[in-house]
Amino acid sequence: MKCGAKFINLRTNPKPTQAMSSIRFKALQEAISRQPINVDLPSNKVSDFFGENVFSHQVMQKYLSEGVLKTLKVAIDTNTSIDRATADEVAIAMKTWALENGVTHYTHWFQPLTGATAEKHDVFLDVSPEGKAMEKFGGGQLVQQEPDASSFPSGGIRSTFEARGYTGWDPSSPAFIFGKTLCIPTIYISYTGEALDYKTPLLKAVNALNNAAIPVCNYFDKNVKKVVATLGWEQEYFLVDEALFNARPDLVHAGRALFGANPAKGQQLEDHYFGSIPERVNEYMRDFETESYKLGIPLKTRHNEVAPNQYEVAPIFEEVNIAVDHNQLLMDLMEKVARRHKLRCLFYEKPFAGVNGSGKHNNWSMATDTGVNLLSPGKTPDSNLQFLTFFVNTIKAVHDYSDILRASIASAGNEHRLGANEAPPAIISVFIGQQLTKVLDNFEKKVKVEKSSGKKSLKLDIGHIPELMLDNTDRNRTSPFAFTGNKFEFRAVGSSANCAQSMLVLNTIVAEQLTQFKADVDALVSKSTSTEDAIIQTLRKYITESANIRFEGNNYSKEWVKEAEKRGLPNVQTTPEALEAFVTEKAINLFEKQGIFTKREQEARHEIQAEIYTKKIQIESRIMADMALTQIIPTALKYQNMLITNVKGIKEIFTTSHSYAGVELKSETSHDGGRYEDIADSQIAMIKEISERVSIIRNRTDQMIEERKKANKIEEATAKAFAYCENVKPCFDEIRYHADKLELLIDDSIWPFPKYRELLFIK
Repeated sequence: MKCGAKFINLRTNPKPTQAMSSIRFKALQEAISRQPINVDLPSNKVSDFFGENVFSHQVMQKYLSEGVLKTLKVAIDTNTSIDRATADEVAIAMKTWALENGVTHYTHWFQPLTGATAEKHDVFLDVSPEGKAMEKFGGGQLVQQEPDASSFPSGGIRSTFEARGYTGWDPSSPAFIFGKTLCIPTIYISYTGEALDYKTPLLKAVNALNNAAIPVCNYFDKNVKKVVATLGWEQEYFLVDEALFNARPDLVHAGRALFGANPAKGQQLEDHYFGSIPERVNEYMRDFETESYKLGIPLKTRHNEVAPNQYEVAPIFEEVNIAVDHNQLLMDLMEKVARRHKLRCLFYEKPFAGVNGSGKHNNWSMATDTGVNLLSPGKTPDSNLQFLTFFVNTIKAVHDYSDILRASIASAGNEHRLGANEAPPAIISVFIGQQLTKVLDNFEKKVKVEKSSGKKSLKLDIGHIPELMLDNTDRNRTSPFAFTGNKFEFRAVGSSANCAQSMLVLNTIVAEQLTQFKADVDALVSKSTSTEDAIIQTLRKYITESANIRFEGNNYSKEWVKEAEKRGLPNVQTTPEALEAFVTEKAINLFEKQGIFTKREQEARHEIQAEIYTKKIQIESRIMADMALTQIIPTALKYQNMLITNVKGIKEIFTTSHSYAGVELKSETSHDGGRYEDIADSQIAMIKEISERVSIIRNRTDQMIEERKKANKIEEATAKAFAYCENVKPCFDEIRYHADKLELLIDDSIWPFPKYRELLFIK
């Protein structure tokens, strides 16, 4: 028997060996035989079908009277309530449009604190006392519905027997048709009025920012009546063949591979990044993009990401509320379309060890109703006082509330990714680039600087290449919060996260900072300082106070960790610890002052997030134990028995026999004078190694199970989360380390589930 790993090349040897796991073989065979599904666009021009499934302003113009349309627009622009008469007319128009498009049901589409979206479908149907059926949908059904509020996470706000909760129409986010259902974006609150979703506090934070930013804008332009936050997210994801996915219990139930040795080739050649998109993947992208365009999601960019089988999609910027809705809708759509192509879409932040994980970069800015991007430096950033005002205040907000911003991105998945030489570290810092650093330094020191001419040209001395223009700042991919020209890029957000979580925090802290800025400036003005001088003095003060949050170097370096510690910047590594920032007195006062959360809501959300963390680690622990005890260890012992049989055969063949006094004797010396142990040395060493590693896996798994039992007895959510983090999760790495070593040792033909080289490289 040939010992050691044996690679099965299904392309040249498509028949399984007798010993090979039938499940794994079938999955590999299916994956290799996949052919791309060709996707035909409804038109050669995206503009021909963009938004065709959206109850947009253009559609409303066809179905609503001019008066109702104007009333609706004013209500959205001024953040005021819509009366029931208007709601009734809008409902009739929605129903008419939906029925004309083959829709049979409607639903309130909301975003509970599960991280997914939720919906309860009702048919457009009513029956009269005489038994006559008719399609019915009025303002009452449009404005409000009642889902069960005790079955969604509430952090103790709702008990099991307290089931009533409400969804309420958000007219600022247009309704859309998904399949044969009219989906109406809504908020979700409890019977007692507390927010149980992501949209409600986000809308409040957007309103708080608007209220705080307008007075500051009016220092420079009295015509500004509204300020909105804008968002452009960059969604990273992995694709895995459906058959291979289904053959991995960890991917199916946890969203990530809990075991798996690194393949010989990973991402080290950097050949996947921005490379040619595989045909099968390209057709999948075309398919979900087409569906997205119909839903009004303005996708702009697609490309290969760094890790094998990793990709990215990004849209045109939108108002933050609509951008969040579109991202949640897109993730749902991508998962559904992936199944159509016999693929599975993974949004988990770190589905595969040894290669890059996935983030969701949130590109954030502020815009006025006069068409000005408040974070656009223009041609002369050093003389653009309005830009500097919003730029410096944003940096100051991040400085003062970095702990809360860090908490907004904390999750079990992101814990694996942050600081892993692929994503920003857990230390929150701000990158602004050399030019703007010089501007702020000179501004702070009252040094007169030369006027900037905006972008500078890059001289390449290649005749036929056009002149390239340099931006006013480079990009620092290692920074968690980087200024990238006319926006800040919050790079630390996890790929599976709802953007609303980080965006509501960012908008709130900037609103609070702008409120404080207005108070500081007005205090100086009241002492006979001119408005311009008061603004300049206040900005200089803020630049000095927030200087230690700015860092222009390599955030991945060990030197930065030491430097950050000297600066007093927190380096919070675990999720339970990071989440504590949400329930500090500072955080509670902040959110109450800005009208985002009550103390009860804030504490409830902290409890919910702690529980979600616990449950995810708990699920991973159970899957890991199941795979280790019922698949990996039995496979290792099976191979070990094969080796033992092999060694016994060697001993039988190479042991000499001779007679003495009529008795048959056996010698441990072989025919050529060597000992059989020497001949079977490698096999014996493998037998010993398997025994040692199996023993460690078994012991650590038993330890993990015991720690889990202890943690499960803890009632308080935060304490339980810390127990899982500190006592259960540390067992994962050692169990995995020895299991992955066994994967490299055991005969490939009997390994029970697909390996990394198959998951990441089969197209």
